Amino acid sequence: MNANEHLKAAAQRARAAAHVLARSSRTVRDSALRAMADALRDAMRDILTANAADVAAYHGTASFLDRLVLTEARVEAMACGLEAVAALPDPLNRVLDDWTQPNGLRFQRIATPIGVIGMIYESRPNVAADAAALCLKSGNAVILRGGSDSTLSAAAIALALRRGLAAAGLPEGGVQIAPNADRAYVAAMLAGADLLDLIIPRGGASLVERVRREARVAVLAHAQGLNHTYVHAAADPAMARAIIANAKMRRTGVCGATETLLIDRLVADSLLPLLTDDLRALGCTFRADAAARAVVPWLPAAADGDFDTEWLDAVLSVAVVDGVDSALAHIAAHGSEHTDAIVTEDAAVADYFLRGVDSAVALWNASTQFCDGAEFGFGAEIGISTGRIHARGPVGLEQLTTYRTIVFGAGQVRS
Repeated sequence: MNANEHLKAAAQRARAAAHVLARSSRTVRDSALRAMADALRDAMRDILTANAADVAAYHGTASFLDRLVLTEARVEAMACGLEAVAALPDPLNRVLDDWTQPNGLRFQRIATPIGVIGMIYESRPNVAADAAALCLKSGNAVILRGGSDSTLSAAAIALALRRGLAAAGLPEGGVQIAPNADRAYVAAMLAGADLLDLIIPRGGASLVERVRREARVAVLAHAQGLNHTYVHAAADPAMARAIIANAKMRRTGVCGATETLLIDRLVADSLLPLLTDDLRALGCTFRADAAARAVVPWLPAAADGDFDTEWLDAVLSVAVVDGVDSALAHIAAHGSEHTDAIVTEDAAVADYFLRGVDSAVALWNASTQFCDGAEFGFGAEIGISTGRIHARGPVGLEQLTTYRTIVFGAGQVRS
């Protein structure tokens, strides 16, 4: 069976499953999520064995390897994530609006599932569990296509999830996965306007760009995280040091990591040496503009394009700016409208920055690594949307629903 044939058959199963899920009760869906969590734990050995084989075949950077590796703790975290989603309120059948017209007709806008979602992702096998949990809870079916680096891991996770669905009495077609990482399957998904209702790409810039360019299906894109943290002149030095160290080095390969440090010229002489020493001790390297190098001469010079690079590694771009407007101008010129932060004790400046930065997520006195669905209280996330239609920021349950309108009459006819 070629990619087009496989996708067509999978989409038919998914559509049938989606009809069941959309009409299922919260109790049934939550029971399924807990059964899926138990199935992940039961399959722990098989999942780790499959992951070990993926890791052995991997030939990339250490930061991307960190995204690929699974441990007992990370599999347990996936299971806990499923249970956390089960504990969240039901996103379906919410009354979003309720109004009555002068003729007595009453209208209700009701939250409803999107339908069949295609999820294309790279490297991080735990995405399969997050996507399945959020789609199931929101009444959607999902067809997963993982990256070539995590093929075996993703297949083992998906098998466990399907076993959990079956144990709860729901159709296994609610969670399916591509049989391999063949690029032809991506092409089939992008052309599947009559098969899929939404595609969510989660991966590098080249993947997202391909999906946006070729898709004949609606797209909710997870774009690159070219994130900035601006240390304002009124920043608390100790707070700035703690936030920058975490924002850059907690996990360098995640999309919420800070990639560029902007520091106000008024505090650069006193604070930049401390910040760079802290980060260097943690293994970070740098790409700095001339003004930053004038303060810390050992910093390497930035090359053309460095401030437009999502490093996803222990590399930080550094620039000195002249106040908040200069910081906002730099972010507008080089950022990806993903996540940007300011560190300052001046509330008026913070408000000016938060209103002025055109990013999906903006933070005041907090690490950019908080841009994560679980940290937002969503239980998990299916991606970070930087688009402007339907959803921005972490995509959780609410963002995986659309709505329909119910009209209540009392015999009205239209003249």
